Amino acid sequence: MSWSARLSELGIPLPDVAAPVAAYIPAIRSGAHVFTSGQLPFVDGSLAASGKVGAEVSPEEAKQYARIAALNALAAVNGLVGIDAVVRVVKVTGFVASAEGFTGQPAVINGASELLGEVFGEAGTHARSAVGVAELPLGAPVEVELVVEVSTTVG
Repeated sequence: MSWSARLSELGIPLPDVAAPVAAYIPAIRSGAHVFTSGQLPFVDGSLAASGKVGAEVSPEEAKQYARIAALNALAAVNGLVGIDAVVRVVKVTGFVASAEGFTGQPAVINGASELLGEVFGEAGTHARSAVGVAELPLGAPVEVELVVEVSTTVG
């Protein structure tokens, strides 16, 4: 089964590629890998939420925003090489705008990791960093970036 068919089976539409908010591109290919820029939880062109996790945003909400950000990262991959070119997810880096004393970053970024597991199965198993930060662009609660291996026969 193709990854696009798997997404369809799960009822998960890929969003449009989020427009960059500064001087960068959403994704770039180098050899057999695609690196995405950090993706925020944009839904239909608007930031889904703002604030720090553990204060204005609950960890449970932030986990859903991490899922959205990961979906936006997949859209960036799809826009560059097509989602079906993905061989495996290599690395996820998640940033969590954290209120003082909040230490649940790994559970928040599980939202991204769990989505990738749903879509890619074993090929979605990845290395990961979950980092707490003071601020993120536009006041976003989370940001996610991906590194995926892609087929060398594509583009």
